[in-house]
Amino acid sequence: MKRSSALLLMIRILVVLQCLTVFSIAQDGDFDFFYFVQQWPASYCDTKQSCCYPTTGKPAEDFSVHGLWPNRNDGSWPSNCDNDASFDESEVSDLIERMQKDWPSLSCPSSDGVSFWTHEWEKHGTCSLLNEHQYFQTALDLKQKSNLLRLLNDAGITPGDFYSLQSIKDAIKEGLGYTPFIQCNVDESRNHQLYQVYLCVDSSASDFIECPVFPHGKCGNNVEFPSFSSVSHDEI
Repeated sequence: MKRSSALLLMIRILVVLQCLTVFSIAQDGDFDFFYFVQQWPASYCDTKQSCCYPTTGKPAEDFSVHGLWPNRNDGSWPSNCDNDASFDESEVSDLIERMQKDWPSLSCPSSDGVSFWTHEWEKHGTCSLLNEHQYFQTALDLKQKSNLLRLLNDAGITPGDFYSLQSIKDAIKEGLGYTPFIQCNVDESRNHQLYQVYLCVDSSASDFIECPVFPHGKCGNNVEFPSFSSVSHDEI
């Protein structure tokens, strides 16, 4: 009798633990929208820490993907939702060429990008409710769909000069239909530079939306859009 009671108690404990685990996973995967973040390579490189070109060579003078990040309307976000879902390069073998072109790593030392993609998948992708291939293909397709450099060029905003922050926002809003958040960095001359562009995507990762909430931070009124050909980097 005592053995049966102990066994029943153990079963109840296991059921409760299982429910808590499922609840925790559900909580980790709970989000309202995505930030789709693209960075300007010249601004990444034009800092004290400089940059290193990928082992595949210098990227094109174009915006590159930083990440696709699940976020919540209250400003919080889930991260590292599945410790068992490690990045598997074979899952995206058909996307590698696009990833090298549109999602390169500029951090030092020079790399093939795998460590960068691993970080983005394991921290953000595992919370996206997308599988690994879907996650990377979705981000690559969103970059192609937004085509930020073309939108800015069409508005007369080209690398190598200073522009008002508002004109940059207006060019993207007019071309894409949605309001961006612009993140700046500051170069050694204390100039504010166009560093990253945040766009918001619905929770199914199918289309752009107006951002429910913007990140913190602000730029100066006059923003440099540096040319990638004019900045230095470290070859390591």
